[in-house]
Amino acid sequence: MFRIGILGAADIAYNKFMPALEKVEGAECAGVASNTAEKLNKFTQKYSVKVYSSYDAVIADENVDCVYIPLPPAFHYEWARKALLAGKHVFLEKPSTTSLEHTRELVQLAAERGLVIQENYMFQYHAQLKAIRDIIDSGELGKVRLYRTSFGFPRRPGRDFRYIKELGGGTMLDNGGYTVKLASILLGDSIRLVSSHLDYEEQTGVDIFGSAEFVNDDGVVAQVAFGMDCQYQCSLEVWGSLGRLTTGRIYTAPAGLKVNALIENGSGNREIELPCDDHFAKSIECFIRAVTDEEYREELAAGCIRQAALVEAIKEHGN
Repeated sequence: MFRIGILGAADIAYNKFMPALEKVEGAECAGVASNTAEKLNKFTQKYSVKVYSSYDAVIADENVDCVYIPLPPAFHYEWARKALLAGKHVFLEKPSTTSLEHTRELVQLAAERGLVIQENYMFQYHAQLKAIRDIIDSGELGKVRLYRTSFGFPRRPGRDFRYIKELGGGTMLDNGGYTVKLASILLGDSIRLVSSHLDYEEQTGVDIFGSAEFVNDDGVVAQVAFGMDCQYQCSLEVWGSLGRLTTGRIYTAPAGLKVNALIENGSGNREIELPCDDHFAKSIECFIRAVTDEEYREELAAGCIRQAALVEAIKEHGN
């Protein structure tokens, strides 16, 4: 049995990770530690798991194979490094860290010890993305000229870490990373940044809205936009020489939700139903696969570095 310890009783661990983990054969939660009593109480009322006295106690437990880190981004490097040094595999919420330098260090550390490090952009494992790529590969849309994707949401209430600079807040490191990851998947290894822009909020000092444009060696363009003080968007548009595909839940389709895509071409319009899936459970399964599959482990690690490099380029260019 593969045993996963959780560092932090975050909402995503409570609402998403635990229900997904219960579906994964051969894996279980070893326990949880939290610095927030209220969240910990809520967590343990729903899930019967061991409570550790501290994050260090989770990492020190020889019965823990892996740590899941859903902490604010500013803490990812510190705790992932401690876990890797203790011989634990690391399943990180996005972003991997707040800098390319730190991500490279963690990836190197994991490689030296034969450990897995995975950044949890779970949407990439959803069957709807494969279905969309199959349509693209079929030629129905013709030659793809442009991908356009947006991911944004209204301002969250209270002292959400996303609006606190010291915690690694900002839209680029949060929902913006999803759009960059998708652009990287669609454009492939030759993806490069053309331009970017980030809007910063004076009162918090974090980037509140951003956009970027990428291109690959085939001349295909991807335009991305992201924000966390705007009308909700979670869309993908694929514009080709013969048709266009659009869909509206590319990043956040929960298990069981049926999402439709619209295909427009010279023959008219038609809606298709995209497949349902549980992308969070599949992400955990991929993580466990990497424990014994060295080639796949290296692929996940390389993805962490490629993502961090693109994000860093946007931040440097967009300032």
